[in-house]
Amino acid sequence: VQLQASGGGPVQAGDSLRLACRTSGRTNWLIGWFRQAVGKEREFVASITWNLGSTNYADFVKGRFTISRDKAKNTVDLQMNNLKPEDTAVYYCAAGPQSAFNGRDTPNFWGQGTQVTVSS
Repeated sequence: VQLQASGGGPVQAGDSLRLACRTSGRTNWLIGWFRQAVGKEREFVASITWNLGSTNYADFVKGRFTISRDKAKNTVDLQMNNLKPEDTAVYYCAAGPQSAFNGRDTPNFWGQGTQVTVSS
């Protein structure tokens, strides 16, 4: 599975941004997003099952971020609303089994990161 992330950039607090992760094809795994801020460990943001579209979110993005997938376009998007300065990080899309998104394992495939910078 090849993943290509896009859509990052500089925004102001309260703004919205939409990240896109293009996949190389069909997968039965989960696809999701992680992020890593400078000086911090990488953390889980959100995931979605490709087949059923079941979603899961980190507590700190619930109500603000929405993950979705488009099977026809082979994309997984992350709609980020009401962005905060603490959302500043490099965001990575990834693919793997359930265990890769609940901290028990590491995703098998990673896309390149896309920088999101939120200024106050």
